Amino acid sequence: MSNCRACGSTLELQLIDLGTSPISNKYLTFAELQEPESWFPLKVLVCETCWLAQIDCLIDPENLFVSDYAYLSSISASWLTHAKEFVSFLTRSFSLDHQSFVLEIASNDGYLLENFVQQNIRCLGVEPTEYSANLAEKRGVPTYRDFYNVHTATLIASEYGKATILIANNVLAHVPNPCDLLQAIHFGLSEHGVASLEFPHLVPLVQDVKFDTIYHEHYSYFSLSALINLASKCGLKVIGADKLDTHGGSLRVFLSKDNSNVQLPFETQLLPILREESELGVCTKIFYSDFQAKAVKIRNHLLRFVLECQEAGLKIAAYGAAAKGNTLLNFLGLRQDQVVFVVDKSPSKQGKFLPGSRIPIVKEEVLLDQCPEIILVLPWNLELELTSQLNYVPKYGGKLVFPLPKLKVVS
Repeated sequence: MSNCRACGSTLELQLIDLGTSPISNKYLTFAELQEPESWFPLKVLVCETCWLAQIDCLIDPENLFVSDYAYLSSISASWLTHAKEFVSFLTRSFSLDHQSFVLEIASNDGYLLENFVQQNIRCLGVEPTEYSANLAEKRGVPTYRDFYNVHTATLIASEYGKATILIANNVLAHVPNPCDLLQAIHFGLSEHGVASLEFPHLVPLVQDVKFDTIYHEHYSYFSLSALINLASKCGLKVIGADKLDTHGGSLRVFLSKDNSNVQLPFETQLLPILREESELGVCTKIFYSDFQAKAVKIRNHLLRFVLECQEAGLKIAAYGAAAKGNTLLNFLGLRQDQVVFVVDKSPSKQGKFLPGSRIPIVKEEVLLDQCPEIILVLPWNLELELTSQLNYVPKYGGKLVFPLPKLKVVS
């Protein structure tokens, strides 16, 4: 029996068991195809004390976020736009200038902070992966190479001062114990500073059965209610929250130190979101009860669709070597004899193979050359962007297939 990593309570409530899966962002080289591959249990349990949903199998972050970690935020045009608009919003709302200090945790390739650099607003990114950090510095973004914790927060504060604005987008779920990160945020934040966190929202994940959002790099899955519980243990209070469309449904949450009288200069959806979670029973067993059965039903439906296409003689490829796509492919048990290749724009992934399914990752030119009839779009949350980007597929007679949250075929 496991214990909750945030509050220590015994974990008995299961959200889903996806069997076993390799590390989703561990893309394989050709040489590694000849070697055994490590698979780990992929199960999510829910704490009935603090209501944090969490992966049961704990993998050391050092083995997940390695120096050549392949995820690059700047690959998505819509995500770059999201970042630019967010920076503009923060700068305007908080009247940021050259005296301000913006700190971003898990700054990746500098895609967000470069917008502050262009405005001469002092900033620093914290990024543990060497490849991403190097790209960030090429953009002119000063980058501290390490994981962010109380120790590194202390070192950064002594050299740079404490943050006016602290940004942690899509990183809270990526630490084994979220309280460790929240405590470090508390330490790194100035007395009247504001932290802004973005993360996938547990409510749409459960309601729409978006099980592919689950993989080992995502240690935790948050409702707003659960985050408020954890933040209060770490000297922080939630002062605002909004829903976002990103990643299939996310939250942007604003926090301050609990002894601060900071007030946001704008309205948020904090109370309506909390009311909705209460009405849905997010802090009760019933909300989580039939997720497993629904996921299996969706899996079987998708698998039948793929096999019927294959039996009809249609060539099937995939687009986007996303981590969520690896969860989907491995839960369905698809391999290269069903999906011949996957296209990805990231040079760091091209020429490698997907973990588990071992499907080759190729440049977009291969898609144009081979013109497969079926394109399984793995980052389905980018439907609008990718439908436009791949508008040539229907023109040659192909079909774009968005597998979740509901099977959709665009021809």
